[in-house]
Amino acid sequence: MLKTLTVWNFALLEHVQIEFERGLNILTGETGAGKSILIDSLGMILGHRTSIEKIRKDRDWLRVEAVFDTSKYPQVHDFLQRSDIVDEDDSLIISRQIAKTGKNTIQVNGCHVTLTSLKMLGELLIDIHGQNENQALLRTENQFALVDAYKIEIKTCLAVYQTAFVKWNELKESLKQQELDSREHAQRMDMLSWQVNEIEAAKLKEAEDEGLEQEIKLLSNAEKISDLVKSSYRLLDSGDKRQPAVIPSLVEIKKNMEMLIRYDTKLTNVMQMITDALCQIEECSYEIRDYGESIDYSPERLNKLQERMDEIYKLRKKYGATIADVLEHYHNAKKELLAIENYDQRIEDLKYNIVQAEKDLAVKAVALTKLRQSSAELLSADIQKHLLSLGMENARFVIEIKDDAIYHMNGANTIHILFSANLGEDPKPMQKVASGGELSRIALAIKTVCAAKDKIGIMVFDEIDTGIGGKTAQMVAERIAMVAAYKQVLCITHLPQIACMADVHLYIDKQIQNNKTVTQVRPLSTSEQLNEIARMASGIDITAASLDNAMEMLNNAKLKKESFRQNK
Repeated sequence: MLKTLTVWNFALLEHVQIEFERGLNILTGETGAGKSILIDSLGMILGHRTSIEKIRKDRDWLRVEAVFDTSKYPQVHDFLQRSDIVDEDDSLIISRQIAKTGKNTIQVNGCHVTLTSLKMLGELLIDIHGQNENQALLRTENQFALVDAYKIEIKTCLAVYQTAFVKWNELKESLKQQELDSREHAQRMDMLSWQVNEIEAAKLKEAEDEGLEQEIKLLSNAEKISDLVKSSYRLLDSGDKRQPAVIPSLVEIKKNMEMLIRYDTKLTNVMQMITDALCQIEECSYEIRDYGESIDYSPERLNKLQERMDEIYKLRKKYGATIADVLEHYHNAKKELLAIENYDQRIEDLKYNIVQAEKDLAVKAVALTKLRQSSAELLSADIQKHLLSLGMENARFVIEIKDDAIYHMNGANTIHILFSANLGEDPKPMQKVASGGELSRIALAIKTVCAAKDKIGIMVFDEIDTGIGGKTAQMVAERIAMVAAYKQVLCITHLPQIACMADVHLYIDKQIQNNKTVTQVRPLSTSEQLNEIARMASGIDITAASLDNAMEMLNNAKLKKESFRQNK
């Protein structure tokens, strides 16, 4: 519910604060007093674009602030939480200020928001019914929304259908992508097959290259190694003219020690160390001799090893720094190759799954169509009843739901609203035959029928009384009062039939203050409302008869409103 609307420096509105109540809030006043400015200022709070030309003369900015009670509107709380906006219990404060510099400042509960976010929030709060909104009836998406909202089961059925549609559509997209990738898959398969075969042919072993590198190093230096072995063995065992052998020399030393310890046992430990050294050196000599005899230098073997190493180097250069990396690439390539080789099977599986998904989608589409047709029939009948009461005695209103050969996210249906205003004429597409005035009454009939089901808590009627009078005006007034039984309504009107239905009657007038025009808004007392209804009905001169007529209108309106509230 809109509790207060405060406006600063908006055209003729220098500073106005208006308090609204539940039910029907009527705004009346002389032509040119600024009633439309109030609607514009309310639109500014809802995210409508506003020109800096609206800023009052001699002022640098305009500002509008609205306070809402959102206790009965969970969708508003959900939006605030999703948008990371402070949710202060059941109070919502929206303010918007526009400066002549073009700066646009928007706050919701003290949090700065974008114009886009404000517009989305505004759509949850207020439904403004005017000439532009009548044209919205002609849009297909809005027509579907009417039918779907009228029968509560459709929401669940549509959600089930949409889940099936998304699954079916994703499968189709997957198949399309698979088929587009077929040429690339063939090329990839050839490349992977070649790589797998190349690595398999090499018959690699883990760490094989490390052993090969060691053996190649040995064979490449075989001659040098042989010379070093022979020299070492000769120095240990036989010696030469320049240098005696180590082992014979140690044997002589050992003999000397054996003779010495006969005279002095102090050299016993020395004797033992020489004996041990001789044993170890003799063992070294044998191992050096055996090592030298084991060296088998073969140029053929070296060439073979180098060829193998070249093969490994090439594979490592292509597929990884080590044999382990090459083998990992091999296993990955085999896996991918297997997946590609199953490509044809995957396409067949996708085609089968698409057929099954489409069968499931068709069942859900039929269920949705039946519910929509049932809803359309009931909604059409209800709307036609209200059209008859709105002075369109010969009107025929039909909502036609048919099957569509193509599945869409919103179902597999087409929708057409057919209308005929005259007796004997077949209903035809509404957008082709309905006049502006007829569209306005059709829209009012729809708002009346859907008032209890609509989640938006505030309805604004702007220029609803254009071009009507008499009995039709009375019927329009009653429909607005019916809507007000379910939600808060703000309505600007020139008709006493509508004004007398007010739960709160606000009067807008224009005054001159300090050589400037100022618009003021104030609530009317009971007696002031009576005089205003009399003025609207009879003109400037208010007579006893016009007051009696106004009183009768107010009393009848009171009875009507009580009846609407009891029957809601």
